[in-house]
Amino acid sequence: MLKFGIFDHLDADGLPLGEMLEKRLKLVELMDREGFYGFHMAEHHSTPLGWVPSPSVFVSAAFQRTKRLRVGPLVYVLPMYHPLRVFEEVCMLDHMSNGRMMFGVGRGAAMVEHQRYGIDPAQAPAMYHEAFAVIMKACESDILNFEGKFYNFKDYIVQSKPVQRPHPPIWYGAPNADAVGWAAPNSVNVVSLGPAARARAITDRYRKDWAELGRKGSDIPMMGITRHIVVAPTDAEAKAMARRAYAIWRDAIEMLWKRSGVPFVLSPVYPTTYDELEAIGHGIAGSPSTVRNYIARLHEESGVNYVLAQMMFGDLSHDEAATSVQLFAREVAPAFVERISA
Repeated sequence: MLKFGIFDHLDADGLPLGEMLEKRLKLVELMDREGFYGFHMAEHHSTPLGWVPSPSVFVSAAFQRTKRLRVGPLVYVLPMYHPLRVFEEVCMLDHMSNGRMMFGVGRGAAMVEHQRYGIDPAQAPAMYHEAFAVIMKACESDILNFEGKFYNFKDYIVQSKPVQRPHPPIWYGAPNADAVGWAAPNSVNVVSLGPAARARAITDRYRKDWAELGRKGSDIPMMGITRHIVVAPTDAEAKAMARRAYAIWRDAIEMLWKRSGVPFVLSPVYPTTYDELEAIGHGIAGSPSTVRNYIARLHEESGVNYVLAQMMFGDLSHDEAATSVQLFAREVAPAFVERISA
């Protein structure tokens, strides 16, 4: 069984910010109506790759315009936050959505962004782990006492708890199978990008560790993979849109790396052209039948139970993205699940 969600960088598309945000929110409404499981958004700073540097603000708006869709950042870049502020915002969002909040956490992958934001990249991993520990203690305790290198709290009175107990489902970008050693015991949902073989190593390890913990296979968390996906009535239409939009998105993702004079570490995952991306299996643009065949292969090769489709990127118009979302929901997903939200 597969479930389907949407991943979005909320990158610049050439529109003024207000129009761009409204366009995205209308697409989120459409995802809700079409029954997608979740909407996941990235957090980036000082780059056209991400025009929503404050995920909680966008998540709040999305919850007000949806009824079933789960929403959350993938991820909150914890070194850039006061951890108790994150905890309090997550509690609010979980209550505002009646328990639809997804809590993605990470240190952030783009160290060039940390440095420009005033965060020492060398300190970021330790800051992430400490901030996450603070948030988990706040979920568990009514009075928080914590002593660390970066954060210290004494007699902090925790006034609220999230709807989902002990906390909203945690999501994490797994770089490799070693991450499963922490994720499986803690029932963390994982997402990978890049080669299907890497995802297969992660999903095989997760299933193995999950079984060894004595847990039911039907209860296993989400094991996902992200892919650029464009669906149109014909292959030719979809590929033309994908080639045009991917070129713009690709410039955005590499912009800060170029400006900093640092090699772009994700070039093997995101090559310079859409045709190269499709050639290595990291994206698909085509008719519903072409995309169905691709998803079937991806499912078999990767072992994932969740596919995060990146369907809004570059300068794709609202109508182009909306058509892609609807065709996927109505003509691709039913081949794998009775209903996307099943």
